[in-house]
Amino acid sequence: MKHVPISFEFFPPNTPVGSDKLKTVVQDLSVVKPEFFSVTYGAGGATRDKTLATVKDIAALGHEAAPHLSCVGSTAEGISEILDTYRAQGIKRLVALRGDLPSGTAVAGEFRFASDLIEFIRKTQGNDWFIEVAAYPEYHPQQRYARKDLEHFAAKVKAGANSAITQFFFNPDAYFHFVDEVRALGVDVPIVPGIMPIHNYAKIAQFAARDGIEIPRWVALKMEGYLDDAASIRAFGIDVVARLCERLITGGAPGIHFYTLNQSPLSLEVCKRLSLT
Repeated sequence: MKHVPISFEFFPPNTPVGSDKLKTVVQDLSVVKPEFFSVTYGAGGATRDKTLATVKDIAALGHEAAPHLSCVGSTAEGISEILDTYRAQGIKRLVALRGDLPSGTAVAGEFRFASDLIEFIRKTQGNDWFIEVAAYPEYHPQQRYARKDLEHFAAKVKAGANSAITQFFFNPDAYFHFVDEVRALGVDVPIVPGIMPIHNYAKIAQFAARDGIEIPRWVALKMEGYLDDAASIRAFGIDVVARLCERLITGGAPGIHFYTLNQSPLSLEVCKRLSLT
């Protein structure tokens, strides 16, 4: 297998025990020599301090960290303050997102779309940041029209995004079709597939239903047929994800980004299958 850039995503732990555990997970995953670790961020700043603390922990272990930055419900002044904080920590990579409004909030703030956030960052801070954005091979769950979703993605790149990471998916054809479609719109940045190892099938199926992600029927039926056979679910899930990654890499994907759910074993096992460790 050729060299493939790998990255991993975490969410900020809620407890000191979770933080200590995550440091171990980072060390476990470091054998893959990942390009970076990304850290999620609650809309409206719900986890701002926890995101910063997690980013600091990752940087202290000698790795590049890329905090998510959600703009919905935020002000330009607030975004500038956050960027100043990250800059002081030596952070150079961001994952710029629109995000969802916190429950009970009706005001979107000064930024309506992720493209507005990216435009603001480029206008006020030039090329100081490497900006990742989200891509949706099966289209954004809140978008009714595929064409509009493609145009929104192209607008984020035009505003100054350097690279994109997709929402997780299980249908490689959806990814390749999406890449072809946005290339036809003039988008030339790398589009890295986001991959979700199957830690808990019921939970993954719930995520997929919420976000409009297709789980192939043959995968769903086999998973459901295993009932409580955890060993078979784990083995089959690794097979499915490893084959998906293999096809993506063979087809020219510029890297793989794993949604780890703060765990290392399954992502490491898939990397091992692909000879990436």
